[in-house]
Amino acid sequence: MASRTLAVWEHRKVVGLLVRRDLKVKYQQSVLGYAWTMLEPLALTLVYFFVFGLVLQAERGMPEDAPGGYILFLVAGILPWTTFGAILSEAPRAMITHSKLITTMKVPREIFPMATVGTKFVEYVLTWPVLLIFVFALGGRFTWEGMLFWLPLAIVLTFMFGLGVTLFLASVNVLLRDVERLTRILTRLLFYGSAILFPASMVLQADRVPGWAKTLYELNPLMGIFQMHRTVWFSGFEELTPSTLALTSAVVGSILMLIIGYWTFRRLEMSVLKEL
Repeated sequence: MASRTLAVWEHRKVVGLLVRRDLKVKYQQSVLGYAWTMLEPLALTLVYFFVFGLVLQAERGMPEDAPGGYILFLVAGILPWTTFGAILSEAPRAMITHSKLITTMKVPREIFPMATVGTKFVEYVLTWPVLLIFVFALGGRFTWEGMLFWLPLAIVLTFMFGLGVTLFLASVNVLLRDVERLTRILTRLLFYGSAILFPASMVLQADRVPGWAKTLYELNPLMGIFQMHRTVWFSGFEELTPSTLALTSAVVGSILMLIIGYWTFRRLEMSVLKEL
């Protein structure tokens, strides 16, 4: 495993080339180009604000004195989710898309799923101007603890979980094409099960939700991860900070997902190459 990791590191420039190529191909025939990276999540935020904020009044689960209110809560959750959702969308085809390169280039095959995840993280960075505009315009509050602890941890765990999922889905989908369709359903379930559109406290404090369901809800690693992304801008609000169980689940779940994904990828590698 150590030699394989070293081989991936030695070919890190290939990952950079693939990321730049994917970004160029995606936006080269677009009039607005990279602006779509910011406009798309912004449009989603406005739609969800109208439906969940104004119609369904999901903001009732927010602390009354939370800076930025529900609209900042939405932006801080939807932007990182857009990145993760895009990773899930392209993960099943990460190997199929690069099939010609995989069969002709003598490089570690892990590079191609890594390039898929890397491309989405570059797009995530490009959405930060939108996020910062909302933070400063709405009076979002952040501390050094949030910037130096919660934000790096959230980004690292998102990358680990996303890479693990991509390694797993990319290899399995080559052998079983139904995986791509199942992933679309899973993505929608995870979206509503990760407290993106409403505070997790609305579920955890609901009397009608049984205790076992609340525990299962907190065991979703993504819920803790996206809570971390928000905690950066809502420092000091316990309702918007991941609980000990959610934090532990996020860290352990991300590590396990990466291990499972890499193990599956290596185990199926030869079968995948024969299929490609």
